[in-house]
Amino acid sequence: MDKTLTKGCEDFINDAKLDALAALPQPDPQKVRDIIAKSKSLKPLAVEETATLLAVESPELQEEIFETARELKRKVYGNRIVLFAPLYVGNHCTNDCAYCGFRKSLRSAVRHTLSNDELVKEVEALESLGHKRLILVFGEHPLYSPEFMADCVRQTYAVKKGKGEIRRVNINAAPLDIEGYKTMKAAGIGTYQIFQETYHHETYKKVHPPLSHKADFMWRLDGLSRAFEGGCDDMGVGALFGLYNWKFEVLGLVEHSLYLQRKYGVGPHTISFPRIKSANGLNDFDTSHFVSDAEYKRLVAILRLSVPYTGMIMTARETAELRREVLAFGVSQIDAGSRIEIGGYNKQGEQELNREQFKIGDSRPLDEVIKELVDNGYIPSFCTACYRKGRTGQHFMEFAIPGFINRLCTPNALTTLAEYLEDYAAPETKKAGLALLQKELEKIEDPKVREAAGDRISKIQHSDLRDLYF
Repeated sequence: MDKTLTKGCEDFINDAKLDALAALPQPDPQKVRDIIAKSKSLKPLAVEETATLLAVESPELQEEIFETARELKRKVYGNRIVLFAPLYVGNHCTNDCAYCGFRKSLRSAVRHTLSNDELVKEVEALESLGHKRLILVFGEHPLYSPEFMADCVRQTYAVKKGKGEIRRVNINAAPLDIEGYKTMKAAGIGTYQIFQETYHHETYKKVHPPLSHKADFMWRLDGLSRAFEGGCDDMGVGALFGLYNWKFEVLGLVEHSLYLQRKYGVGPHTISFPRIKSANGLNDFDTSHFVSDAEYKRLVAILRLSVPYTGMIMTARETAELRREVLAFGVSQIDAGSRIEIGGYNKQGEQELNREQFKIGDSRPLDEVIKELVDNGYIPSFCTACYRKGRTGQHFMEFAIPGFINRLCTPNALTTLAEYLEDYAAPETKKAGLALLQKELEKIEDPKVREAAGDRISKIQHSDLRDLYF
């Protein structure tokens, strides 16, 4: 990497500071409760306040954190759960990340990039299931230039099968230069997602060998800053838990969120927190920083308190059982029915690890996930209205931080659920979903909004009209 490209970039991650904060002793209970009270007012926490919550070992105080996470989830996002699917376009990669099933040196990995026809068939398969939101995933390779990725985005939007269409295309790909982000923005992308993987400098160096783009910590850390400068205002951050001390990584995510908000007036639109999972060729990986289920639940709840306005994504890396439990702690988005091999949505059978980046923990079909969400009182949502109405970036923050977003998003979630029930749901899912629709309509307090939402749902149910949003 040419060091002139990162000249002037700000390294806002201080390892010594975050290591010290990650090692704080059990805090005073009143101090913890004061921080919890601040979270309830929807104010982002300072990194030192997050560290105090991470230091809590008292079961009683931990339960207060969990309950506050549940309260914030209800207050900011209601009982909606947004659904999406990952679509892997290509797994050629110039990087050699020690934890990845697609790393360059792994000769047993099956490499492929979808042709245009194959991409269309994958999107058609996803639309036939009812998906409306995708995240396109690319390796880091000269094949996947901004122009190539932008063409994939435009092609994805153009595919229409029956009543299906993709209304939101997010991106998970390598950091770009400013001109590259401008190209992606012009293609109509939603969120551009970059995971730092680990915020700890020495660990980052250890797991990302030299002579690759990803070996440059600062190029990656500055990636979202360049995205803002390229006109993108919807960003996703994430860390891969299990590479280093999980408390340090939580603090790194919070530090990154605060930096973006401080510099650009907009924090990340989403935060992701995947854990390392089994992968092809991952036989002797260092497991000393393995994150237990109990620690995982804590980190999700603490992130919800720390960055209350931000969407939180829990992926199908985790088991159905754990996802079921952790949803209540602040998660607002999940993937469902996911296949992560290239061309996987048009392929039947079991996962083949030599064709995948990692092993999925929850492989249930989309309809089964939706049925369970409905049975548990959640509203499955495919809503994309905010993005198409311009409620992104700073505008989204203005709506989300005070909690007003729920007034728009719940009706929109209900209309997208109505679409799914009419067009794709199995009979039992439709029966349960219709009962939930009626129940949730009656809960809308504003009579004008309730009437308008009911009218839109009726039109969806009795005509071919679709995509009726607020």
